[in-house]
Amino acid sequence: MSAELAFQAGLLGHLSASPSVQGVFGHPARLFDRAPGGIAYPFVSLGRGESESADGDGVDLIEHRLTLHVWGRRDDADSVKTGIGAVRKALRAGVPELDGPWRCVTCHVVYADVFSASDSRLLHAPVRVRALIEAG
Repeated sequence: MSAELAFQAGLLGHLSASPSVQGVFGHPARLFDRAPGGIAYPFVSLGRGESESADGDGVDLIEHRLTLHVWGRRDDADSVKTGIGAVRKALRAGVPELDGPWRCVTCHVVYADVFSASDSRLLHAPVRVRALIEAG
């Protein structure tokens, strides 16, 4: 399993298990690789991911950046902003557990933005997560 796939699965599992995330996105949490149609708001879908080598001193490291997209109704902007805070809180509480030979060393939110989506009834909040992943 690649570091990218292990991180994606670990991050979704970690966030899904978080009480703060469940408080905003439901139980089970509405977190999707690709969101199905007709899903209730707010929800999170996965977006762009970038990886690059961050090796040093005999340690095999990968820096991975993954964008989470928080979607919500414009008339419920608080849930979108609360969702961003819930993701931050979940990552401050600990790093995701990864499968295979991978270990997440650090993981945190580095950027978030909230704006109207092309459908003016919706809000869109990209949330950029940065992780350092070590090969075991």
